[in-house]
Amino acid sequence: MRIDLVELRRIAMPLVSPFRTSFGVEHVRDILLVRVEGPDGEGWGECVTGSEPLYSAEYVDGAQEVIRRFLLPRLDPADVVATRVSHLLAPVSGHPMAKAAIEAAVLDAELRMLGQSMADRFGAVRRRVPAGVSVGIMDSVAVLLEAVGTYLDQGYLRIKLKIEPGWDVEPVAAVRDRFGDEILLQVDANAAYSLTDATHLAGLDAFDLLLIEQPLPEDDVAGHAALARRIRTPICLDESIVSARAAAHAIALGACHIVNIKPGRVGGYLEAIRVHDVCTAHGIPVWAGGMLETGIGRAANVALAALPGFTLPGDTSASDRYYLRDVTEPFRLVDGHLEVPTRPGTGVAVDMDFLDDVTTSREEVRLGTAKTPPRTIASASRPPSPPAVAGRRSWGRRRR
Repeated sequence: MRIDLVELRRIAMPLVSPFRTSFGVEHVRDILLVRVEGPDGEGWGECVTGSEPLYSAEYVDGAQEVIRRFLLPRLDPADVVATRVSHLLAPVSGHPMAKAAIEAAVLDAELRMLGQSMADRFGAVRRRVPAGVSVGIMDSVAVLLEAVGTYLDQGYLRIKLKIEPGWDVEPVAAVRDRFGDEILLQVDANAAYSLTDATHLAGLDAFDLLLIEQPLPEDDVAGHAALARRIRTPICLDESIVSARAAAHAIALGACHIVNIKPGRVGGYLEAIRVHDVCTAHGIPVWAGGMLETGIGRAANVALAALPGFTLPGDTSASDRYYLRDVTEPFRLVDGHLEVPTRPGTGVAVDMDFLDDVTTSREEVRLGTAKTPPRTIASASRPPSPPAVAGRRSWGRRRR
């Protein structure tokens, strides 16, 4: 497939409400979109980096720079194939989210040209996927309970609570007390604890949680294995799983019972499928994580979540969980599920009028050879929008 032009577009998407984790609080998502264009059509990818290097070392400004200066020059515009993108970009160390955005755009364009959906390309076995919701750290337990009640009323099948030291046992206990033992409940620590907190984390065992996600730092896989021997709550790894090889290593060490798969974190959807295959081969359930994506990234995530190993509800929430208006047709929750797109590529169309309204900068880059840097041919920018501040386990319940 020939790719002549790559557009790097920044958009500012105000969140419906502030989203707080142990890393900080987000009010507006500064999002980098990658669009590739050739004689046979176009494709879109979404870079899931944050504005600052807090969740990972990557951040939006850096991702745009590395894509422009170091990644795009490695593509041959006359012969761009999705299955070779990761290999061509591999000499550039790190930057999996930037690489994933390029691969996703190329894959979308390729599949649209072939008339094949991402779901079919990935090997999906479901027409809809169960949806969970991620609930950020709140100002009070009362506010948390109100939010959880709203999401349950909307039909979400699983609740994930963000936790950090000082906001863990009490809010979990309150949610269990208010909504009962039957709701699927899990927590996400985003690496906020250390192994010395094992006794405290064991206090969560009383609440029969689906899992505790990434309690320790991402490089402490051995620590997770040690923690798994000291608590009963199943451990799920997120940030530690950066590749299929990393997943195999963590499983062999006994560091996880479950894996959260995020395509951006592992360098792309094709590597995410390999992570899925490794976990499935070892009997490890997986679920699809989320990074507050727009409909572009969400569509691909939903297609991925339709693979057979995704047996737990993921963070594939409806569009209105995060945005009043999406850049594609919105994903809507129906009976606790999202429909898997079936049209070619991601299966969604970009609303160009609205996209222009939320665009903060745009540049077009002509592809050259691996030895010739790309040339910026157009650029425009305006200030970002102001913050918007608004007001039974399917895989078997463990009995102990």
